[in-house]
This record gives sequence, C-alpha cells and structure tokens, in this order.
Amino acid sequence: MTRKFSGSELVIATHNEGKRSEFAELFQGRDLRLYSAADFGLESPDETGTTFLENALLKARFVAEAIGKIAMADDSGVCVDALGGAPGIYTADWAEVGGGKRDFDYAMKKIYKGIGDNPDKKAQFVSVLVLCWPDQHFETVEGISHGQIVWPPRGVLGHGCDPIFMPDGYSITYGEMDQSVKNKISHRAESFLKMMEKCF
Repeated sequence: MTRKFSGSELVIATHNEGKRSEFAELFQGRDLRLYSAADFGLESPDETGTTFLENALLKARFVAEAIGKIAMADDSGVCVDALGGAPGIYTADWAEVGGGKRDFDYAMKKIYKGIGDNPDKKAQFVSVLVLCWPDQHFETVEGISHGQIVWPPRGVLGHGCDPIFMPDGYSITYGEMDQSVKNKISHRAESFLKMMEKCF
C-alpha cells in the first residue's frame, strides 16, 4: 500500500547544487522545510547500484537512516542510443577527472566522440526518485525525457550534460532553457509530479 508523506521537513539526499536548486523551485509554494544531505555534514555514499533505482534507493536510505528524517533522492543520467544506453547511471562518473573533481565539459566530449559520425543522435534523460522513511519503507517513480544530442554544447544554464540535450518538441537545449520552463518538461519534473501525485 502506498505510504503518504506527512510532516513538515524533507531532506534531499544530494550534494549537487544544481539538483538542490531544481528541487527548491519544484517545491516552491509548499509548506515544507527542505534540507540537503550537506546541511547535516553527511558524505555521499558510494553509488554501487547497477540501475537508477538501486542508486536512488541507496542514497535516500543512507540519509534517512543517518538522521532519522524522511529523505528523497534522485538518480538520473543521459542514455544515448548510439552508445547502447551509455553513459546512463554512469553519467557523473564520465565527468570524473581525478582528485574527486568532475568536469561535465569532459563528459560531454566523451559522449560526442563516442557517437562519432553515427547519424542516430537520439537520447533520453532518465530520473528515478525515491522517497524513503527512517524505517526503510520507500516509494519510487520514474520520469523520462526524450530528445537528441546536439553539438557543440549550447547554453550555460542547468547543470551536467544539459547543454547537449535538446528535448523533443524544442529547438533549444536544457542548457539554454530557463529553469522555470525546464521544471515543467524535464525528466525530473515528470518524476517529481508523479511523486507528488503518489505520496503528497
């Protein structure tokens, strides 16, 4: 049976400022106090899952158990058809340049080089959301945005691989899109809306 959220506080299990700001805007207008894992000095757990769901659950469960509050985690990435669905859950890993640093310009170049002269530029941005209680009960939803990879990168808005992803029906990338627009049509917006309908 689906469990409904109750309470006035929610912890977003992320250290990613881009995700944190997206969730802050998505939750705007709701009588809810939002925190992030960083607010409690929690380190990010190792993402050892092999699916978006496994990694989202790992992050949400880690935070919920550590601080005894309901936690929400997103695991997301871009899945490129010409790369067999890669980088997928390893999107952030593709940006790693050593020393714990991530460079998404580097990740986007890897995607571009991997596609090469393949005419198939189709891609999907996937977001899996998990809402987890301290007793380990959880609810989950998935959002998908279909589009294509463009090159060179366009726009400086958003985060991650947003500048090379152009969603279907639009002539601009996520990186060129105002956050208020992106938050109505993105993969994360879809998973968020599903979670609101399911649990809030």
